Order: sequence, then C-alpha cells, then structure tokens
Amino acid sequence: MEQPEGGAGPAGAADDVAEALERPLPEGVRRRVVTLVAEVFGGLTVAELPAQLRQYARFTPSRRAKLAGNAMAATLESDPVFRQRVGERIAQLQPELCAALTAGSPPAAADPLDVAAAAYVLRPTGWVKLVATAGEEAQRADAERADEAGRREQDRLRAELSEARAQTKSETERLRTESETARKEAESLRRKLRSAESDIKRGEAALRRAAAEIDSVRADAAAQVSAAESETRRLKARLGEAEAAVEAGRRAAREGRSIEDMRLRLLLDTVLDAAQGLRRELALPPVSVHPADTVDAVEPGRMTPKDVAARALSETDPALLDQLLSLPQVHLVVDGYNVTKTGYPTMPLEKQRLRLLGGLSVLAAQTGAEITCVFDGAELAAPVLLAPPRGVRVLFSKPGVTADELIRQLVRAEPPGRPVVVASTDREVADGVARAGARPVASLLLLKRLSRI
Repeated sequence: MEQPEGGAGPAGAADDVAEALERPLPEGVRRRVVTLVAEVFGGLTVAELPAQLRQYARFTPSRRAKLAGNAMAATLESDPVFRQRVGERIAQLQPELCAALTAGSPPAAADPLDVAAAAYVLRPTGWVKLVATAGEEAQRADAERADEAGRREQDRLRAELSEARAQTKSETERLRTESETARKEAESLRRKLRSAESDIKRGEAALRRAAAEIDSVRADAAAQVSAAESETRRLKARLGEAEAAVEAGRRAAREGRSIEDMRLRLLLDTVLDAAQGLRRELALPPVSVHPADTVDAVEPGRMTPKDVAARALSETDPALLDQLLSLPQVHLVVDGYNVTKTGYPTMPLEKQRLRLLGGLSVLAAQTGAEITCVFDGAELAAPVLLAPPRGVRVLFSKPGVTADELIRQLVRAEPPGRPVVVASTDREVADGVARAGARPVASLLLLKRLSRI
C-alpha cells in the first residue's frame, strides 16, 4: 500500500508537506534518489513501469541514471503508483533502514543522504524534515570538504612556492656559474679570433702570390697553345696532301682493274664462241636421254594402287610430318588456337600458347625448319607481352583479319616451288592452302609429333 503523504499529523504538517513538494530537493538528495531508483528499476517488470520509462528498462543502472535521471525524478514525484512500487522494492532490498524510517527513528550510523533518499520515496511521518536535514548536512559536508580541499590546495601551493623559490635560487646559481664560464669562453674565442685574423692576412698574401704565379703560368700556356695550333694546322695540311695521294692511287687501281676485267670478259667470249663452233663442226645432236632414264624402275602409270598404299604413310603417322619437315627449306605454318583447342582445350589461352610454343621451339631445334605460329587476335582481351621462343616466329592477326586469312597470306607470300606445310584441322584453311600449293596436315598429327619431344 502507498504510504500517506505526510502521515496522520495535524494540518500544520500537511502544509509542511505541500511546501516541501514545492521546494526543489537538495542536489545531493536528488542525486542519491536518482541513483537509488536506477538501482531498483531493474527489479520491476516492463508492465509495472510507466510508459515514458519503459525504453530504459534494458539499460545498466549507471547508464539509466545518466540518461533517464530527470525523467525518473519527475515520474517519481507525479506518479504515486510508481513511487509505491519503487518503495516496495527498496523495502525488500533495505528492510532494516525502511523499518527504522517507518518507526520514526532512522539509524544514527546511516548516511544522511541514503536516509533522505529512502524517506523521499517511502514518505513516512516526518520525511520532510529528514530530507531537509539531510540536505543541510550534505551542504555542511560539502562546505567542510571544500574547506578541507582549500586548505590542502593552500598547503600544496605553499609547498610549490617553497620549491619554486629553491629552484629559482638553484637556477640563479647555475646561471651565474654558466655566465662566468661563458665569459671565459668569450675571452678564449676573442684570442682565437685575433689569431685567425692574423692567419687570414697571411693567407691573403699567399693567395696574391699564387694569383701572380697563375697569371704567369696562363701566359706560358697560351703561348704553348698557339704554337700547338700552328703545328696542328701544318699537320692537317700534310694529311690532306696524303689523303689526296691515296685517292689518286685508288683511282689508278680501279682503272687498272677495269682493264683486267675487260680482258677477262674478252677471253671468256672467245672460249664460248670456240665451243659453239666446235659443236657445229662435230654436228652433235641435242640431249634426248638423261642418266636417270637408264635406271630400271616402275613408271607411275604402271604402279598399282596397292603398291602406292603399301609405300605411303598414314595421315596420322608422326613420321609423315618428319618426312615433310626434312624437305630442303621447308616452312611449317601452325594454326595456333586450332592446335591448342584440339590438344588441351580446358587450359587458359595463355597457358595454351606457352605450351604450344615451347614444343614448337624444340621441334625447330630438332629439324632446322622455319616455323611460324599464327594466333587469332580477336581472342585477346588485352595486348600480349610475349617473348617468342628461339626458332619460332609468332604472329597475331590484326583487328578485322582472321587467323585463317593471315595463314593464306603467308602461303601466298612464298615463292613457287618452296615446300610449305600448314598444320590445321579447319577444312576451309586446308583447302585454301592446298590450292595455293601448300601441304595441309591435321592438328592431331602435329600434336602426336610434339608428344614425342
């Protein structure tokens, strides 16, 4: 049940209560009330809390006192139900203090602020006096603490003043000693300065003598340079005469060589004319039979398909590629991505290129053939920084030009009669290079040959 606001006293007590409610609480009592309410606040359920205080239910007591102190004090004053619930919680936590307050005899050993805070919440008979008394005692305690602090501060300042005086005296002695030392050092420096000035004067005299000697040396050097320049001009004139003589000798040698070449050509023409005259005199017929015609062999028209199949190699036999690469001055053109995507399509394009070019480098070293590897430039997301391996030419097609077209351009650029081998599985590429005179082979054949490396 809620405690009566002023007990059951006379009308004068009721007036004191009304006057106490109108006056603000002493600051010390107010802080202790807020702290006490913040501590017992957590023992109430959310439903028991006023609506304006429910948002602080999960706060810690210190944070609740800091952020909700004014709200709790105002609610405690205006909400009797909340004050009664807080009082009941305080009576559970501090039963002895609450019982003594209810009996009208607060314990003498208790903190006056704790007694005043509990009396303000419980509102027993005479609580107004308890609150006022606690406020006065708190003010007296604060004043005493302030006086004590003032005395301590005064003592501290006196001690600091004594220490400062001692330090000033010590510093004065030190400065006096340093001043005497500085005076002696200044006398020493003045003596050194006079000695340095004497040295400078001697140095200046030596410098003037050195300058005079340098001027004399420069005059001698200028005379020697003039003589050297005259000698240089004379030597250049002699060199020009020698070069003119050498050039005249070279012209005479060239004229003599031209005469010898003319005599040699005349002699060769004489020999050729004599050979033609001898051929007419002997009436020798034109050569109709060559030494190769005398060798006994089967002519192409008489060889059966069975004999050709027995002697030919399979299109997938790596030995076929070895035979083609053994031809004189052979040129192997490789359709790069066609080969790599046939042999190892799951690898990234960069690793595909590196693996293929490594194998082609070894193949070039083994066979001595010229090898060109062509990649499609459209496959690139960025420029390729690639050092071509030894013996392999690496080309990328330009924008708008496919690798197939670049391969056909390479084949058409070769002179007629030179053996050119193109490794590609692309039928259009194979047919195009075959029409241009190249020998197409499958990418699988090149892969098999590279696997033997």
